[in-house]
Parts: sequence; C-alpha cells; structure tokens
Amino acid sequence: MVAQPVVVERPRFRIAIVDDDDLFRESLGLNLAEEGYEVVDFPNGESALDYLVSGEPAEAVLLDWRMPGLDGLAVLRRMRECRIQTPVIFLTVLSDEIYEEAALKWGAVDFIDKSRRLPIILQRLKIITEGVKNLAAETETKGEKRFTRGPLELRTDISRAFWKEQQVDLTLTEFAIVYCLVSQEGGDVSYRQIYDIVRGKDFVAGYGPEGFRANVRSFIKRIRKKFREIDSEFEGIENYPGYGYRWHDSAEHNGKS
Repeated sequence: MVAQPVVVERPRFRIAIVDDDDLFRESLGLNLAEEGYEVVDFPNGESALDYLVSGEPAEAVLLDWRMPGLDGLAVLRRMRECRIQTPVIFLTVLSDEIYEEAALKWGAVDFIDKSRRLPIILQRLKIITEGVKNLAAETETKGEKRFTRGPLELRTDISRAFWKEQQVDLTLTEFAIVYCLVSQEGGDVSYRQIYDIVRGKDFVAGYGPEGFRANVRSFIKRIRKKFREIDSEFEGIENYPGYGYRWHDSAEHNGKS
C-alpha cells in the first residue's frame, strides 16, 4: 500500500486583532479562525507595535480605538511612521464622522461599528485582504511588474509607487486607486468605480445615494498631498466635475518636457 501524502491546508491570511476587551478579542478570534484565518491577538497597542515593528507578518490589523496607553489612532500613526503599510480596519463603538475622518487621514482602509454582525466584518475583511492581492495577480498574469507613465512608476509586484524616482508612501488602497486611474490611459473613472476599490463592488455607504463621493474626495486629497510632498507642481489627478477623476500626464498638463 502506497502512503498518501498528507495535505496541510494553510490559513489564507494572518489577521492581528488589537483590543483591550479580552472577551471580544477571544470571540472574534475564534470566529475568524473558523473562517480559515490565522489569528494573532494583542491586549494593547504597545504589544501589537512590538510584533509589527519586528517584521512579523499580518495581512490586516483589526484595531480598537479606545485602549489604555496607546489608543488605536496612536498605534496607526506609529505604524505609518515606521513605514508599516499593513491595512488597518478600526472596530469601534465611536460612530461620529470625525473619528472616521481621522482614521482615514492616517491611512486606515475601513471603519466598522463593533455592533455590526460578524458576516459584515468578514465581508469587509475579505475585500481588503484579497482586493489588492487580486490586482497584483491580474497584473502578474499580464506580465506587468513595472508600469511606467511619464515620471510615474508603479511596481505591481510590491504595490509601491515612485514619482521621479522617489517612493510615494501610498497605502495599498491608495496604490490601487492610482493604478486604476493610470491604467485608463486618459479615460475618466467615476466616483463609484473608485469607491468600489475602497469598499468593494456595490457597497452602500454615506448619506444619500451619492454620499460615498465625500469619501472618494478624501482619498484623492490624501493621494495628491503625498505626491506634492515630492513634487509641489504635481497635477496628475484631475477632477471631472460631477463624474469622477482622470489621470493627466503632468508633462502634458503643465506644458513641460
């Protein structure tokens, strides 16, 4: 009898949960494990930062806002200052829009009320952990690891953007938005198309049927700011009033060679 090889199914993604509520952390961790995720959890921001700064992997961080010591926003700021671009999802009871704006300003990719049911959290988590990876897989299929357009270079294998040979510190979501705009080759991209990249196709959010536009504008504003920190004359992202945005080659837009 020939022995059959043992096939070990590996978890799809490793998720870090950071929350000072032991019961919530344990319950969510067990639920995610049942869905096939590998989970590491931390009772405070300091221990989570030690883990991430040491180079240990995580595909996403589920982060509480209110914690003793370092709160969630402080943890996110420290991560970005250390150039740790792991996607961060805030899980919090703070529903005021000002908190969501602060989280997005520092590069969080989502902001979810803790009272939402597990399927909602799983849906968002799947969108975030798999969305940009699918983009990389798509470009890999096309044989594209470097995408250049004028002074812009996009490295799709490592999700990094360079402008005039200097790295632009984009989050994974921001990188995906820039790639979408650039790959249109002069075409216009609607607010809804961009929002689909951020939250997932046909996700409903915001106030009223067009409420998501404010969220898209915030993302575009942050992306422009990051490019302008390198090049004060950057004008590569142009608004198409009432519809969305387009990528405009700066050399043509500014009449420069």
